[in-house]
Amino acid sequence: MNRLFDKKCDAAQLSPLTLAFVGDTVFDLFVREKLVCEANRPVKKLHSLASDMVNAAAQAQSARKLADFLNEKELGVLKKGRNAHTNHKAKNMSGSDYHAATGLEALFGYLYLDGQIERLQEIFDFITKEK
Repeated sequence: MNRLFDKKCDAAQLSPLTLAFVGDTVFDLFVREKLVCEANRPVKKLHSLASDMVNAAAQAQSARKLADFLNEKELGVLKKGRNAHTNHKAKNMSGSDYHAATGLEALFGYLYLDGQIERLQEIFDFITKEK
C-alpha cells in the first residue's frame, strides 16, 4: 500500500500537531478497516466498536504500550506529539491521556506521510493484538 495522495511531503519538517492532524484520520482508517474485515456487522455496532478504540483513553493506553516497540526516531515523534502544546482542553478525560493520544496520532501521521506503511501496519498490529 502507498500513500493515497502521492505528493512530496517531508514529514520530518512538520509540526507534531500537524502530524497528529493527519494521524488521527490514519489511525481511524486502520481501526475501521480492521473492524470491517473481521466481520460483517451493523453500522451502529461498527461505530460503537470503533469509538472504543479511537477515544483518547484507548489511544493513550496504546501509546504507553509502544515504549519498547518503537525505534529512537519513532519514539522521538511520539514524545514530541505528546509534549506539544495544544489549544484544546481535554473533555471527559485526563490531560495526560489527551497528550499521550496526540503523541500516538503524531506517530501515525509521521509514518504515513513518510511512506512507511508497512511499519504503520506492524505498529497497529502490535497495539491491537490480544493480550
